Amino acid sequence: MAGILAWFWNERFWLPHNVTWADLKNTDEATFPQAEDLYLACPLAFCIFMIRLVFERFIARPCALGLKIQANGPQKAQPNAIFEKVFTAITKHPDEKRLEGLSKQLDWDVRTIQRWFRQRRNQEKPSTLARFCESMWRFTFYLYIFTYGVRFLKKTTWLWNTRECWYNYPYQPLTVDIHYYYILELSFYLSLLFSQFTDIRRKDFLIMFLHHLATITLITFSYVNNMARVGTLVMCLHDAADVLMEVAKMANYAKCQRLCNLLFVMFAMVFVSSRLGVYPVWILNTTLFESWEIVGPYPSWWVFNLLLILLQFLHSFWSYLIVKIACRAISRGKVSKDDRSDIESSSDEDNGPPPAPVQKHYNSTTNGTNKAHGTNGYLSAGAPCPDEH
Repeated sequence: MAGILAWFWNERFWLPHNVTWADLKNTDEATFPQAEDLYLACPLAFCIFMIRLVFERFIARPCALGLKIQANGPQKAQPNAIFEKVFTAITKHPDEKRLEGLSKQLDWDVRTIQRWFRQRRNQEKPSTLARFCESMWRFTFYLYIFTYGVRFLKKTTWLWNTRECWYNYPYQPLTVDIHYYYILELSFYLSLLFSQFTDIRRKDFLIMFLHHLATITLITFSYVNNMARVGTLVMCLHDAADVLMEVAKMANYAKCQRLCNLLFVMFAMVFVSSRLGVYPVWILNTTLFESWEIVGPYPSWWVFNLLLILLQFLHSFWSYLIVKIACRAISRGKVSKDDRSDIESSSDEDNGPPPAPVQKHYNSTTNGTNKAHGTNGYLSAGAPCPDEH
């Protein structure tokens, strides 16, 4: 075990040439980041998760109810033992062959069976109230941590001159503000990493899981090898757009469409400009070029920058989704649902009452269409504001 630890903490990987761990031990004159400091993040992540539960129950939920947000979830599917057995034991997405078999077995119309399975899948999704509570919690944290970061960074030299991130590196002392900022951010993302399995599951689950892993690894890397100055810039830059994203989602869940549209436009502008403009020009420029000039590369420097570049690819992917939504908004006059929508939908979907079984011999002429509205008996609703990241 000692040999594995010695290999993992090899000084020639983590630190610049001619620098050892002994050089970065705490003294009476200066305090430096220590790897064991990060152990505090694990119990703190659990505390944050518990605070979240209390916050959602006693603060976010009353706010949601005050905004007339209902606790009921998506429309429940009509009870059917045969369909339920297929859904739970075989597949949640029956193919055409299985649909035809069920249609013959129960003498139900195929479209009605498809609708039943869509409603049953949606039935497992959380209610709008649960979504609002989740977004309000994230908005509260992001607003607090972003405000703290701005107030702290505006007093530093490296905010105004990024070359200060590398002067006298790695012998830059650790301040109380940096330590608090790092531990709190790391704890929050650890709590997100694990709560992702209990939160609303979205189509980009794996992308977000990769994002959380990359974020946690970046925070850990930059702290251990004392790249904390540039790390604070990265964290504050990312928190800016997240605040607007969560409040836009809250406006959508509260059915404030105009406010949602306005906040989404603000979010899109901040996100694209910060992630595709400021991030590469300001952050990547200093980590790739200014640090190379002042400090020079070493193994963990390469890993750190590769992670930052990976983050840039994720920024590009999400920016594409945001621009796509913006184009739809221009054509439709309002923000539309994005590609990570949690609730499946179609033109004949789940906005009306549960469908009654339609006998095939009665369905040959009208196909269940409500002639008054021309939407198969189900009025289509406006799509919500995006849940973007």
